[in-house]
Amino acid sequence: MVKCEKRDEILRAALALIAEHGFHGAPMALIAERAGVGAGTIYRYFENKDVLINELFREIEGKIKGRILTGYSAERPIRERFLHLNRELFRYFIGSPLHFRYVEQFHNSPYGVACRRNKILGESDNKDVFQVLFEDGLAQQVMKDLPMLILFSLAFGPLISAVRDHTLGFFDLTDTLIEQITEACWDGVKR
Repeated sequence: MVKCEKRDEILRAALALIAEHGFHGAPMALIAERAGVGAGTIYRYFENKDVLINELFREIEGKIKGRILTGYSAERPIRERFLHLNRELFRYFIGSPLHFRYVEQFHNSPYGVACRRNKILGESDNKDVFQVLFEDGLAQQVMKDLPMLILFSLAFGPLISAVRDHTLGFFDLTDTLIEQITEACWDGVKR
């Protein structure tokens, strides 16, 4: 196996195991076994499990950004931008259920808390597209004057619940239903 391939196999194995069993249920030895590499090999690519977990999140985040920013224009009205991002995030997670399960676990863990604190509370210079959108919406007075964290909850809480229930087989997220939920999320944040 080439170095890049080994690293990718390790990340794929970690994704599958963590999505299925959680962070604690995916020890490095099991990740190595699933990846088909020796346990020591992982440490050539990742200093420790924390580094592996954060690197996997960054890779998934990059893929999400690539998807949601395709066809996106910051020049469009706030509503159109919001609907585009929300709709594409829905579609990405429906098409990548392991990524959804990983990201959901990540955001509800100490790893995700630190990441969210840096992004949402502005402790990072690297603002994501959602934060910029909400700041623009507040500045243009088209979004409710609520704290950023509340806007995120109103905008994405229903999306997360709907994708989770879709993934569990409770209902099928059709294009029509995605549009309806996306509009409902917009209704939750608009003035």
